[in-house]
Amino acid sequence: MTNNRLIVKTRRILHTFLPVLILASLDDPIPVINKYVSYRDYQFFYSLKICSEETGMDQTELQRWVNNINRKGQIILQGPPGSGKTFIAKKLAEHLTKGKDGFSEIIQFHPSYSYEDFIQGIRPQTENGQLTYDLVPGRFLEFCKKAEAYDDICVLIIDEINRANLSNVFGELMYLLEYREQEINLAGSHEPFKIPENVRIIGTMNTADRSIALVDHALRRRFAFIKIAPNYNILKRYHQDDEINFSIDQLIEVLQDINKMINDPNYEIGISFFMIPNIEDNIQDIWEMEIEPYLEEYFYNALDKIEQFRWDKVKLKLGLNADENN
Repeated sequence: MTNNRLIVKTRRILHTFLPVLILASLDDPIPVINKYVSYRDYQFFYSLKICSEETGMDQTELQRWVNNINRKGQIILQGPPGSGKTFIAKKLAEHLTKGKDGFSEIIQFHPSYSYEDFIQGIRPQTENGQLTYDLVPGRFLEFCKKAEAYDDICVLIIDEINRANLSNVFGELMYLLEYREQEINLAGSHEPFKIPENVRIIGTMNTADRSIALVDHALRRRFAFIKIAPNYNILKRYHQDDEINFSIDQLIEVLQDINKMINDPNYEIGISFFMIPNIEDNIQDIWEMEIEPYLEEYFYNALDKIEQFRWDKVKLKLGLNADENN
């Protein structure tokens, strides 16, 4: 056991028994216990209350998501670009692992990602100047082997999960995701393999990506799918204490108008494009180099629709002077 894991285990024991010690030592321990629990949740753990504050999601809804992660073993957060899917996935993983005997890792799929990368495959190795071809474990097998040594939940985040050919990448994992309590022999090594009980998978899926067609019904049955839509209140709250030279409320109205014109929740423009510090110094570049190209691609056969959302018109709606460069 590493020093860090020993510290985690010791701290968890102290957190468990400290309220008992308070109960035994004070005539009216409840106020002190409540104060301690609040401090503990903020300093040592990552409670759903904090997760709700940082993501802007309702705490009750977050609890439903956590329940489904534990019930199903794997979920996918799906939504249009810029809706905060990866950020939320990281925060959920932090809630499940922080202050506990677990860990989280993140990988990103891409079109050339393969079974050999994820499960196991033959890789060239150099040993004593000789080139050999050994069967080596992929990222998921390495993650599971590491998770076996931990007592609490371990989370693997798969970002852009639908950008790979999932049926090819997952292989035998397709069976094991549905039957978590069983094991199966791997195709390459013929060794028995079972997903550890403490392993959870959180995937993110960009619904505007055309490769979404590669997510077949067999795989969909093995995941719980959670829709993430643009939450404009989060954007407003993010900049509420900033002194900026344009109206965030008006920016939100423009985004709402654009998404009404798009009229497809899978392709809406999200808020994360604008959740950066010093937004007033970057708003023009964001709009001309990210928003406009996205709209040009979506409305490639009807470019006249987006003329009202060119920067020279949008900046006036935001309250910027016509002769300003930013």
